[in-house]
Amino acid sequence: MIYEIQNQIQEQLDRISASLRAFSLKLTGNNVDAEDLYQDTAYRIITNAEKYNPGTNFKAWAVTIMRNIFINNYRKKLRRNLIIDQTPNNYYLDSGTEMIPNDGETTVEFTELMGMVDTLPEDFRKPFMMAYEGFKYEEIAEELGSPLGTIKSRIFFARKKLQKLYDEFYLERA
Repeated sequence: MIYEIQNQIQEQLDRISASLRAFSLKLTGNNVDAEDLYQDTAYRIITNAEKYNPGTNFKAWAVTIMRNIFINNYRKKLRRNLIIDQTPNNYYLDSGTEMIPNDGETTVEFTELMGMVDTLPEDFRKPFMMAYEGFKYEEIAEELGSPLGTIKSRIFFARKKLQKLYDEFYLERA
């Protein structure tokens, strides 16, 4: 009986294979991960054949399984990339309720660096300063009415130019 059910499931899986593969590619964005997701889904469908209710929408059941596997894998990746501090907390700091300002922005070096930023062309300075102020690249692109790729490259080249200016400035002082 179980082999009969598995054979029926296999036949239905073969019929929707192309659309499941397309959906896995849409979810993952690359062929290798899509194939892995498809294989995991096919395996789960076949091993859980007895849980399928005949007469219900097989494709919807299969897509739900695939989506759940994708979500679980995504969550595992997030947990894997999460750094957990497992050092013993032998010392506890009382940070209090008072905010202490960061004096880094008041130093001479910061003033000199901001002077270097002012030497950048407007097309590079404006997106760089917006990124410095915490805007996301997408927000900067929307605000300035420029393509996202243009904004990314302008910020990249602004950083490179500032690094070069900074290195030259401190080599002269040394």
